[in-house]
Amino acid sequence: MPSLDDQLAWMDARYEELGVACSQNEVIADLPRWQQLMRERAGLEEAVLDWRGYQKLREEIASTEELADSPDFADMAEEELPQLRERERKLRDRLKLYLIPRDPDDDRNVVMEIRAGAGGEEAGLFGALLLRMYTRYAERRGFQVSYMSLNETELGGMKEAVFSLTGGGAFARMKFESGVHRIQRVPSTESQGRIHTSTATVAVLPEADEVDVDINPNDLRIDTYRASGHGGQYINKTDSAVRITHLPSGLVVTCQDEKSQLKNKEKAMKVLRSRLYEQIKAQQHAVYAENRRGQIGTGDRSERIRTYNFPQGRVTDHRIGLTLYRLNEIMDGDLDEIIDALTVQAQSEDMRRLALE
Repeated sequence: MPSLDDQLAWMDARYEELGVACSQNEVIADLPRWQQLMRERAGLEEAVLDWRGYQKLREEIASTEELADSPDFADMAEEELPQLRERERKLRDRLKLYLIPRDPDDDRNVVMEIRAGAGGEEAGLFGALLLRMYTRYAERRGFQVSYMSLNETELGGMKEAVFSLTGGGAFARMKFESGVHRIQRVPSTESQGRIHTSTATVAVLPEADEVDVDINPNDLRIDTYRASGHGGQYINKTDSAVRITHLPSGLVVTCQDEKSQLKNKEKAMKVLRSRLYEQIKAQQHAVYAENRRGQIGTGDRSERIRTYNFPQGRVTDHRIGLTLYRLNEIMDGDLDEIIDALTVQAQSEDMRRLALE
């Protein structure tokens, strides 16, 4: 396998090659090809600039090492070398990340689904807490939140919520949230002070474009009905809610958040495309592909990726063994420390697979 230096040198050569190609008249005249080559070049630019900076840094280290042999400059060189070598180490670690195959979905918007699992009404209340946590996080990151479906309970919880997050890199930030989340706390209705355990499942799907998934209109059954829910004066007045059934796959999507039937249909189609896209991805990677079940599990208490323990004020992510005693801040949307740790872990695993460490 080519070394790290060889792979980065190839990227540098390719960057220069693309620059020459994009300046040729026949390429400029072919707009789609020119745009494709420019996108490829732009995707290499950051890595190439860091690679060139790394080469200059190594030259500086070599020169400083030569000075260390001179009596007049030895003290100065010995003082500078540790700092230069530390910069070299950090920059080399950064360069390794450029060689990790990028998830092509990272820049996509996401469709998120939260469903109450085991635990009855308390699970519904937990689902509502997770929805609040993710919407607060979206505000911090500048993502736009748009609801497709929200099925609430009588006590202020929710059975199911489907919503999208729109913004650069949304999927990259949210993709590790898929799975079963568990809460441990004393419900307000518990007179004996006993801790109850409940779950909710979260699914994170990359939002698919129309070109990603070809849906035959003849494969769809579209039903309209009156929206239902709590607290809305518009509820049950017109047949604005939409239910779309994709007959070949059996997928069913509903949307009733908008007052306009047309807007509800557009949002439902967005969710349907994302679910079908996820199925296609699963089939392409030959993984367990029964629609999203491998991602969200059954909702049983024994399956979980993260636990929110209210009596102890802690959050534990079981995949990486990370425990933080900042439950209130995390439930208020301060998720970056957890997401960053999961991202680093995934990158480390990718580097080990590619023998870059």
